[in-house]
Amino acid sequence: MAEHIEKGKEGEDVAVAYLEKKGMSILHRNWRVGHKEIDIIAQDGEFIVFVEVKTRMTEPIHAVDVITHDKIKNIVNAAASYMRRFRTNLESRFDVLILTGRDGNYDVNYMQNAYRSYLR
Repeated sequence: MAEHIEKGKEGEDVAVAYLEKKGMSILHRNWRVGHKEIDIIAQDGEFIVFVEVKTRMTEPIHAVDVITHDKIKNIVNAAASYMRRFRTNLESRFDVLILTGRDGNYDVNYMQNAYRSYLR
């Protein structure tokens, strides 16, 4: 497996553990619709949470450095498909979890409501 794929999977494993420790229930990992993917879908109380995970060796200057406008658009569209498919009435939230470090030693930067959804 390519090194960046292994690092991404390790980062997602760390992210899942972090979210579960915060009391969230993990519903799906790497959920796909067409070519669009959502890294983690969790439930946090009355919210369905769509989490984008980014793993980096150095801290990005801004979250925008790791998540482009097109990526946000793809995640929001995939989330809309998810909400329709699973017929959930929960409010949606879009979070970003950035891990900085390597070899299992990561700093976590977790941003709730990193960008707004127009889903209801």
